[in-house]
Amino acid sequence: MLVVGNALADRGIRDLPELLRPGDVLVVNDTRVIPAQLEARRGEARVGITLDRPIGEATWHALARNARRLRAGDRLDFSASEDFSAVVEDVSPGGSVALHFNCDGDVFWRRLAAAGALALPPYIERPDGPSSQDTLDYQTIFAREAGAVAAPTAGLHFTPALLDALAARGVERVDITLHVGAGTFLPVRTDDIAQHVMHAENGFISQAAADTLNAARARGGRIVCVGTTSLRLVESATAADGVVHPFAGETDIFLRPGVAIHGADMLLTNFHLPRSTLFMLVCAFAGTARMKAAYAHAIDSGYRFFSYGDATLLYRA
Repeated sequence: MLVVGNALADRGIRDLPELLRPGDVLVVNDTRVIPAQLEARRGEARVGITLDRPIGEATWHALARNARRLRAGDRLDFSASEDFSAVVEDVSPGGSVALHFNCDGDVFWRRLAAAGALALPPYIERPDGPSSQDTLDYQTIFAREAGAVAAPTAGLHFTPALLDALAARGVERVDITLHVGAGTFLPVRTDDIAQHVMHAENGFISQAAADTLNAARARGGRIVCVGTTSLRLVESATAADGVVHPFAGETDIFLRPGVAIHGADMLLTNFHLPRSTLFMLVCAFAGTARMKAAYAHAIDSGYRFFSYGDATLLYRA
């Protein structure tokens, strides 16, 4: 774990308890990754579908490969052994579709589990598809609320022993939910980052969680977000005066250099792809020059990048 403050320090994730203080609050994302990758048939044609987020009863926003082949009213079949299908309700120019499934609730989740696969990031090469080990590895210890396309990977560093050590240190924990959408895999394709459109994601912060964060801030405790997803949701729910409010709905917040951060004091996150909105987020949080220096040090020192890689602990600039 690379600690990035006024100076750089090479530490380990097991050192986190001693780097935090009694009264600090760890904010974690309890979303659970679903098998969002589906192979559909429309007649003889095959169409790749990645579920993004629910937008109504039995209806999902999704990304589609070969979306140009689809028209409103088309039926997509996802399983040869079960009646698992959807009707295309709408097709957007950018390759997204609205799909109305023929089932909902527990039946939908059961059929999705049988027909779907994990939508692993493209840099995790799996020529034969995600393995059974990925099904275990690509899920955090906090995972409870089903709905994410991708794992909030900063949470993968935590173990029961580390959580016990943090609790013994007097660090509280608050669980919030941001269902990471398929847009997290999309690169920034414009030179003017202000023109980049973030995909919306569903999030939830309870009144009790907001109260805990506000009480911690009032007594001088620090808010420590685990992962960029936790930070984006906390920031979506935080007013300019630093007060966190309950939240339930969609957020498309884009944290980038020049955007002030009000809701967190520290951020634990992994190393991110260049030209990604996540690298822009950490630059907004800790400072662009500081993060460029930190990444140069990480590369020279052999840190591992991306989802299954090492961590950084950032202090807000």
